[in-house]
Amino acid sequence: MYKKNNGWCWLMALLATAWTTSVNAEAKDTLPAIEVRAEIHALIGVADSASDGKVTEKQLAHRPFLRPGEVLETVPGLIVTQHSGDGKANQYFLRGFNLDHGSDFATYVNGMPINMVSHAHGQGYMDLNFLIPELIGGLRYQKGPYAAEDGDFNTTGSARIQYKRSLKTPFAALTVGEYQYQRFLTAGSAEWNGRQLLGAAELVGYDGPWDQSQNLNKVNLHGSISEGTASDGYTITAMAYKSTWVASEHVPQRAIDSGEIGRFGTLVPNDGGKTHRISLSGEWNQSDERSSRKINAWVIDYGLNLFSAPSGYINSPDGDQHEQEDHRILFGGQAEKHWLLPVGSFNTEVIAGAQLRHDRIGALGLYDTVNRVRTNTVSQNKVNQTGSALYTELKTPWLSWLRTNVGLRYDTISADVNARGGQFNLANGGSETAHQVSPKLGLAIAPFNQLEFYANWGRGFHSNDIRGAVITNNAVDGLPAERVPLLAKSTGGEIGLRAAPFEGWQTALAVWQVKSASELVFVGDEGITEPRGSSHRYGGEWTNHLTLSDYFFLDADLALSKARFDREENGGRHVPNAIPVSASLAANYDDGSHWSGGIRVRYIGSYALEETGTQTSSSFLTANARLDYQFNPHWQLSASILNLLNRKANDIEYWGGACSRQDGAGCGGGQGIDGRLVHPLEPRTLRVGLRYNF
Repeated sequence: MYKKNNGWCWLMALLATAWTTSVNAEAKDTLPAIEVRAEIHALIGVADSASDGKVTEKQLAHRPFLRPGEVLETVPGLIVTQHSGDGKANQYFLRGFNLDHGSDFATYVNGMPINMVSHAHGQGYMDLNFLIPELIGGLRYQKGPYAAEDGDFNTTGSARIQYKRSLKTPFAALTVGEYQYQRFLTAGSAEWNGRQLLGAAELVGYDGPWDQSQNLNKVNLHGSISEGTASDGYTITAMAYKSTWVASEHVPQRAIDSGEIGRFGTLVPNDGGKTHRISLSGEWNQSDERSSRKINAWVIDYGLNLFSAPSGYINSPDGDQHEQEDHRILFGGQAEKHWLLPVGSFNTEVIAGAQLRHDRIGALGLYDTVNRVRTNTVSQNKVNQTGSALYTELKTPWLSWLRTNVGLRYDTISADVNARGGQFNLANGGSETAHQVSPKLGLAIAPFNQLEFYANWGRGFHSNDIRGAVITNNAVDGLPAERVPLLAKSTGGEIGLRAAPFEGWQTALAVWQVKSASELVFVGDEGITEPRGSSHRYGGEWTNHLTLSDYFFLDADLALSKARFDREENGGRHVPNAIPVSASLAANYDDGSHWSGGIRVRYIGSYALEETGTQTSSSFLTANARLDYQFNPHWQLSASILNLLNRKANDIEYWGGACSRQDGAGCGGGQGIDGRLVHPLEPRTLRVGLRYNF
């Protein structure tokens, strides 16, 4: 699995296994800071909108995952794909948005923001490859810009992932599969002087089906100490993650059709990169009958060196590979208080909070490279960016069947760029500050016990890369460049309902719309996104949870959307890569004794690849399945089949310019030949795991 200089990783894993083996104390699951329930109807009388939701540990336990980031596919309508190597952040889609790597959906893990501002590869870059699904205690999601606690990147919503504070029993698990997949995970918890200690170590190696071996090597460590309960206590968590890989980028479909490369081939060798994420975070909670307080703080050391050649050979016969470098320290925190304010015969819940984030980016660069060796500095910058916010909400139960939620948020983002390198980049320094006031409104009406209607409206935003807000010259050719606003505003609204028509069936329906002041669109020949004009979207979502027995339950959802530019862009109004229809069905079984498992079927409809809508992707349906057998309290065997139907579809499709070797360097008059760019689904794959519970 680890070919060189990784002996210390195995040593750490063995030490963690020895530690968990020594645990004799009984450990009970402790709920995360926010209670997570499986039943949608449990949110009636509690939720602020029809599209709020919670995902339980039980829903995650037997779900088959190809990648850690697919945890987010438990959010109804959210699609997770990949167009490069498994060490890179995934591609996300929700509510008619191509979220790229996270530009309009905010994610937090243990209170820490995952989206990266002014990132080397893409704004809002959201790398979830450090997640360990077995440690997740629950996930809470909110759709739309309706929650006052959500700020940057919240146009389509947010997700908050909370790790467990303890485990039922320590364990060690080994999983092996086709294409040299190997994963070792050990984790355990123990009580020490009234505190809970939890530790975990994960090692992953994977070559993949690619003609060029992916050679993924991942190391993941996790440790926490906690005391008290989720509502009255504290947790301190340390995480360390490192990954290296070789990527096979998306390629022109014509290169595959002509036989120049195979279906799993690549144009330019040795793309990929290395990344790390080291964090320390803490959260303190205190509550009584009429109030609660929460304070969290965190610091993260993050780095990425990403090598990509998405355009093939447009600029050079040696290939168009470039390196994007990002090294930063970011820190921040949040303080929030809830209390009840008597108003007549009822109590209004008042929420007030403050948030702070600072990114100190010591290296933010773009370089021309050949086989990962730098040949030219295009741009090199240092960036300091600070975001702060104050917010408040008033939740008032006017009558037993009528509630309102009124929120207000004020954000300030300020940043400066110190341009340090690149022939045409030195004039691109500067500073910028932007503010936004975001009101939020919500109404809930419950005419019956098992039926509730909602109406919501809110204003949100995503920040743009500060380099685009202060730019003077194009760093590549020195031509004058147009600046973009630091904040791109959005406004959204929805109406909906949630109901429990009969025992065991809980359902939610939402109809929504959103308007955005600026759109981020993929540029194929550069492998990046760039801001475009304003846009509007509308659609609907139908979410269902069915408990058919004590052992068997289903999750089913359907999402529809339509996305258009307000004005023509490149001859049309279609927003590229906006998925108009998606659906999923997940079945989970657990008899509480020996057998358990799950299967998930996902459908993605055809979407426009460019603005006229003439070129479209192919729709496809895939399925993943998992089966577990518990021999006794100690030994468990599992088998997962990914891409069960062996669909030969594409994980992602784009439209853009590129040159293959056969096309010749500088093809298409130096602009590349426009065409379909694809990254295939991995073929049907079997993975088998063995777990021992100590």
